Amino acid sequence: MAANMSGIDVSKKKEFPCKDEFKKYRSPLVVRYASPEMAFNFSEIKKFSTWRRLWFWLAKAQQTIGLKIDDDQLVEMESNLTNIDFDLAAIEEKKRRHDVMAHVYTFASCCPKAASIIHLGATSCYVGDNTDLIVIRDALDIILPRLARCIQRLGKFADTQKNTPTLGFTHYQPAQLTTVGKRACLWISDLLMDLRNLTRARSDLRFRGVKGTTGTQASFLALFDGDGVKVDTLDQLVTEMAGFKQSYIVTGQTYSRKVDIDVLSALAGLGATIHKICTDLRLLANLKEVEEPFETDQIGSSAMPYKRNPMRSERCCSLARHLMTLVMDPLQTHSVQWFERTLDDSANRRICIAEAFLTADTCLITLQNVTEGLVVYPKVIEKHVKQELPFMASENIIMAMVKAGESRQECHEHIRTLAQEAGAVVKQQGGDNDLVDRIRKVGYFAPIHARLDDLLDPATFIGRAPEQVTRFLNEEVKPAIQPFEGSMEATSKLAL
Repeated sequence: MAANMSGIDVSKKKEFPCKDEFKKYRSPLVVRYASPEMAFNFSEIKKFSTWRRLWFWLAKAQQTIGLKIDDDQLVEMESNLTNIDFDLAAIEEKKRRHDVMAHVYTFASCCPKAASIIHLGATSCYVGDNTDLIVIRDALDIILPRLARCIQRLGKFADTQKNTPTLGFTHYQPAQLTTVGKRACLWISDLLMDLRNLTRARSDLRFRGVKGTTGTQASFLALFDGDGVKVDTLDQLVTEMAGFKQSYIVTGQTYSRKVDIDVLSALAGLGATIHKICTDLRLLANLKEVEEPFETDQIGSSAMPYKRNPMRSERCCSLARHLMTLVMDPLQTHSVQWFERTLDDSANRRICIAEAFLTADTCLITLQNVTEGLVVYPKVIEKHVKQELPFMASENIIMAMVKAGESRQECHEHIRTLAQEAGAVVKQQGGDNDLVDRIRKVGYFAPIHARLDDLLDPATFIGRAPEQVTRFLNEEVKPAIQPFEGSMEATSKLAL
């Protein structure tokens, strides 16, 4: 009996009353998380219709340059770009053990007039690699506006909260004060680097073009009777038809897999940034200072009704870890591409490139949703500041006493003694920080008793944080996201 852990005989279909699609593994990235547009971008129909489009563009360019290709052949090809018999393609691939040739035969089956000129002079990587580059380009065009929206939402949040004092943390220990908005700018700063890296990867991306079996264009040179100018023109025409400004001048059988490293490195960097942001938010949620949005009917725990778990941020961290690891695939793949190419890249790339973009897409959709609904609890923040500020203000108090004519060393000793007593109340008794009350009761500090409230005003401890936020938003954030201004209105609603 072929049984799984539940004891169900998986060899008997009748024991599964559900639909066929639920009988197979389906990637959670597609089923639960990623956007329809990103899922479509890596779909079979997008891939194989692009193969056909590339064959059509090649034939059209060859006709333009002078090869004997009839208009009705081109019309036949163009009218069947999405008319794909996937069942026939599967049969052909099983028989021929070659996916490209399987689709050449499948395309030819519905284009009998054009059958003789499909894939003329090309190698498999003409459709395989060029399609990958088109898909990567289109994926980046989906990712970049999402990233810009996250930056813009956090920018609005930072501007609103730029004057809100909050505890800064180093080593996750209370440090000097910062502001809620200034901290958000640290997140934005990292996202701007990711925007730069992904934009550069998008700008640097080129087309493989029409290069032949080992990249020498020998087959196309033969087609055009040794006319290298015509071969260059063919390469240029197809590159332009595909929407690229340039093709790589030199390739082996494939475009260099170093390109994949470039792209997935930028995506991995984005994953690290999102993980850091969402980890901070999870810590802030524990402190009850800042929370991600929480739906009216959302359940935080099946056992503890009071809980408000930061599930969106946790999802981002979980998926970001996966995204960060995927860059190892192209790194290792590129390192073992012997000479003009080996085929041990193919199966690996089918997985890692799609998963990297689907994961990044999911992370950004979720992060945008979080940044559109961040909730700040000023009273909790103020409470935490008050618990720590007296210790941080000790130097200010000493300076004020010195200005009033007292000895710095003597004042320091008084403050040190009172601070240790207050610290014992906080740590040993679980009480509030009463350092200020102790100072008020000691006659030695009478010269500054009237000034204590001013000396302990949190706004005087945040330095130039508000000004830094304003300058950062104006000088760096706004120019960086300006190219995406037309994409800013879309909001993010999570299905799950």
